[in-house]
Amino acid sequence: MSGEHASGRLIDDYARGDATIAADTVWALEAHLEACAPCRSRLAAAVATGAPDIAALVETVRAGLAPQLDAAVTAPARWRRPSWVSSWLTPVMAPWLAMTAVVTLMALLLDEAAPPEVFGGTSPVALIAPVLPLCGVAVSWSSGLDPAHELTASTARAGLPLLLRRTTSVLVLVLPVLLLGGWLTGTTTAAQWLLPSLAFTSTALALGSVVGVTRAAVGLAAAWGVVVLVPASVTGRVPDVLRLALQPDRLPVWGLLLALGTGAVIARRNAYSAL
Repeated sequence: MSGEHASGRLIDDYARGDATIAADTVWALEAHLEACAPCRSRLAAAVATGAPDIAALVETVRAGLAPQLDAAVTAPARWRRPSWVSSWLTPVMAPWLAMTAVVTLMALLLDEAAPPEVFGGTSPVALIAPVLPLCGVAVSWSSGLDPAHELTASTARAGLPLLLRRTTSVLVLVLPVLLLGGWLTGTTTAAQWLLPSLAFTSTALALGSVVGVTRAAVGLAAAWGVVVLVPASVTGRVPDVLRLALQPDRLPVWGLLLALGTGAVIARRNAYSAL
């Protein structure tokens, strides 16, 4: 691959179906062909000269379909989802967003109804904020919840770029909800919910390169829930160490965790294409 176009030899080998081309080279070429019309034209010419059997097969199929397409009744125009949506969102994003709003609403109700000593002066919104984005991260990369997961994961653009796009879409949807909840409860300091949320998200992505993103996100969310809920159910209040961890003066600690998680993701960026 050159800086602007694929080499003629690479296009000729690809047209002939050369099995010795490296997988990452094939992915890079296919991604380049999506946006480069001149290279697509050169590929069409290479197929016609280097793989005449394929060209003949395509012409035969085209000749058989042309009369049927001409006779087909034109379907009424209807709205189609833009192609970029599938690279940022998944079909289950809407139900998950509704669930996020419900969980935040429940936290707001607890903040109003529960006795202050139960949470030790810490808002329930601040307690759920660190792990709330993890639910969306787990859903956005779950093979069981995305019907097109196998098809998406096999494309040239799969891997860390696709994962980062979907993670960004989760944060864009969740952070305004948490911001509203924090404003309603008086928890407006970023150190109490924003940095913990980003730190947990980067840690989930870093661990995801080893155990899978969904497992890592679910595991971290479950661990945080146990740390919060079990002591509260036994002693009637959230542990002091947990409340202190969400105070504004712990900002450098959460920032360090965010930096370490981000560094681990960058260092293992090539591992995400095999998830």
